Amino acid sequence: MSGVLFVTDPLDGLQGDIDAGIGLMSATQDLGLDVWCCGPEELAVVDGRVCAQARRIRLRPRVAGGDHRWIVDPTWWDELGTAVVDVASFEVVHLRIDPPVDARYLHTTYLLDLVEQAGTRVVNRPEGIRAMHEKLVALQFPELRPPTYVGADPQALRSFVRKVGTAVVKPVDGFAGIGVWLVRDDRSAIALLESATHGGRRHVIAQQFLPTVAQGNKRLFLLDGEIVGAVLRRPAADDFRIGPPVAPADIDDHDRAIVGVLGPVLRKHGLVIAGLDVIDGRLIEVNVTCPGGMHKTDALLGTHLIHTIVSSLFEGALV
Repeated sequence: MSGVLFVTDPLDGLQGDIDAGIGLMSATQDLGLDVWCCGPEELAVVDGRVCAQARRIRLRPRVAGGDHRWIVDPTWWDELGTAVVDVASFEVVHLRIDPPVDARYLHTTYLLDLVEQAGTRVVNRPEGIRAMHEKLVALQFPELRPPTYVGADPQALRSFVRKVGTAVVKPVDGFAGIGVWLVRDDRSAIALLESATHGGRRHVIAQQFLPTVAQGNKRLFLLDGEIVGAVLRRPAADDFRIGPPVAPADIDDHDRAIVGVLGPVLRKHGLVIAGLDVIDGRLIEVNVTCPGGMHKTDALLGTHLIHTIVSSLFEGALV
């Protein structure tokens, strides 16, 4: 089958003006390739082959909006047809399901293992996603990260907060800034930690808060373990959490040192597309499940990160 299949969340729930998966679809279409989509629930194994009830779509035109958003129609695609397809017959399959990596996500990776074994490239490789938990992988590199504690015991977490002064606390299976707490060394700490851990029943990650985040959280975009771009994101005036991209970011020696360590690991696990979050030269997260930010950055800065990524999958030949 000619084209590319995107295994993704429901199309009508994706944000056409910012979603990186949609950007990948658009660049794929620019290559002259058909864009097909299906949800994880539409995958099945029949006689040892993975098939899908998929739809072929065509994306409507989009133009940069002057900030991190694209100007697109409210309905950003047109459906051209549906078919039951052999997933391994596509040239590339993109796994673009938003985290958390829950049972739905894991079951999808096991099915896509069969697709990869049949010879089709799956981006990112399912085995790699399972091997590198994006919230916890930084624990393997203590020399690169800020002081970090992972656990579910509110009292032990309270001791860590007392030690570092202020901590950012987030669920191990969290994403998109949901359930993230800023916990200070004060009388409210234990109550917040009890809430964050659901009374000691849920693991969370606590990291020392880095005040230099005000100057920017740097997102490094990696392709096959090499930096292809970088952008700064900053907290909003009324929120400590990181907002959308706001400015280009310089790549410094700290960034190159981090990528020097992480790049070979990402390549080993077939994690073609990755986003590293770095604050003040220290590694915070390694985004590999559904890495984003590229499409926003292209709109903001006029870069071509999405096209660079997609063209690399097809020997660099853009239409």
